[in-house]
Amino acid sequence: MNLDDHAEDLASDLGVDKQEVKEGLENLVEYSVPIEEAKQSLRRKYGDGGGNTGPSAADIADIDTDSGSVTVTAVVLTVGTRSIRYQGDDHTILEGELADESGKISYTAWEEFDLEPGKTVTIGNASVREYEGRPELNFGESSTVGAADDALDVPYEVGGDRDLAELRAGDRGRNVEVQVVEVETRTIDGRDGETEILSGVVGDESARLPFTDWNPHAELREGASVRIEDVYVREFRGVPSVNVSEFSTVTELSDPIELGGPARMEIRDAVGRGGAYDVELQGNVLEVRDGSGLIQRCPECGRVTQKGQCRQHGEVDGEDDLRVKAILDDGTATVTAILGSDLTEQVYGGGIEDAREQARDAMDQEVVADTIRAELVGGEYVVRGHLSVDEYGANLEATAFRPADDDPAARAAAFLAEVDA
Repeated sequence: MNLDDHAEDLASDLGVDKQEVKEGLENLVEYSVPIEEAKQSLRRKYGDGGGNTGPSAADIADIDTDSGSVTVTAVVLTVGTRSIRYQGDDHTILEGELADESGKISYTAWEEFDLEPGKTVTIGNASVREYEGRPELNFGESSTVGAADDALDVPYEVGGDRDLAELRAGDRGRNVEVQVVEVETRTIDGRDGETEILSGVVGDESARLPFTDWNPHAELREGASVRIEDVYVREFRGVPSVNVSEFSTVTELSDPIELGGPARMEIRDAVGRGGAYDVELQGNVLEVRDGSGLIQRCPECGRVTQKGQCRQHGEVDGEDDLRVKAILDDGTATVTAILGSDLTEQVYGGGIEDAREQARDAMDQEVVADTIRAELVGGEYVVRGHLSVDEYGANLEATAFRPADDDPAARAAAFLAEVDA
C-alpha cells in the first residue's frame, strides 16, 4: 500500500480532507517515522483513538517488513541509549535486540520504557519498519510495554558483552573490554558546529577495530585498557566501527587487555564476512592491474587522474605517486591488494624520482608498472591490511607486504596428509 492509499483510508476513517492527511503523513514519514506510527499520530491529532482492535500477537520469526503493527512477547537481550535529532529537536531513544523462542529482532523505542536485559515484556502496537534490509520493531507513545505474565526461555545470549571479532554493523547496546591502540583528537563540523571527537583503533585478543568517541572520554588514551559499556556499531570503509557516545560509560581496568595479532584468514572467509579490519591474507599474485606503477593524483581530492582529467575537478595538473593494485589468489577466492607509495617503493626498489627517470628514459611511464609486474607476478606473498567489500569487489588496503616464508612443499604434504586422513 502506497502513501496515497494510506492517506485515503485514514481520511475516510477520520472524516477529514484527504490532502490534509496526506501532507501530515508525508511530513512524518520524511523524518523516518514508520507509517503505522505516523497514522496513529494523526489519529490522536484528529481525536480518534485508532479503533478498538489492536494488532494481533506475532512470533518474531513471522514478522517481516510488511507486517504493519504487531504485538510481541519477548525477552530483552540488549538495551542501548542514543541521542538523535528529529524535527530539529534532540530525542533520546533506546535500541537493542529482543528474542522469543522463534527468533530475534532489533528494536527502537522512542519513549523511555522500562527495558532491562533479561526481562520478558509484552509490547503492544509496535510498528515494523525495514532497517539495513531486515525488519525492526519501533514502539513509541501509541505502544504499550509491560512485564509479561510468564518469563520466556530463549536460545540467545542475554547482555551486550562481546569480543571485537563478534561485532557487526548495526549492533547496539554492546559492551567491550579493549586496549586503546591508537587515538587522536579531531575537529569536525558537527550538527552543533565545530565539535571535538576522538578517533583511533582499539583491540583485544580477537581483533582490532576503528573507533570514534563522539563525546570524548579522558580514559580513552593510548595504551589504556578499558571497559566500554553501551556502544553501537556502524560500518566504516567496509568494516565494523565502534562508536562511543555520551551515554557510554568508560572504566579503566586494572589488568591489561592483551592484543592478538592480525587474523590470518582464507580469502573466501574474509570476503564472506563482508570485510575485516587488520586481517592477514596469503596467496599468489596473479596479475598487477592497470593503474599501478607511476600514477598521477588530483591535487584537490587525491583521486587518480586519467590523461590529466579528474572525475570531479576536470582538467588538473596531477601530482605523481606510486601504487600497486595486485590480484591475490589463495585458491579459495581472489582479492585486490592495494599498496600505497611506501610499500610500492619497497617492491619497486626505488622512489618517485627513480620512477620518473625510468619513465623519461623509456618515454613511457607504463615501464614502471612492467618492472613491478616482473617482480611480483607468480610469487606468493603475505599481505596485512583492512579489507572492504562492495559492489565493485573486494579490496585490501595493505599496511604490510612481504614474501611468504613457509615452504610450499611442506604445506602441500600437510594438505595431502589431511586429505588421506
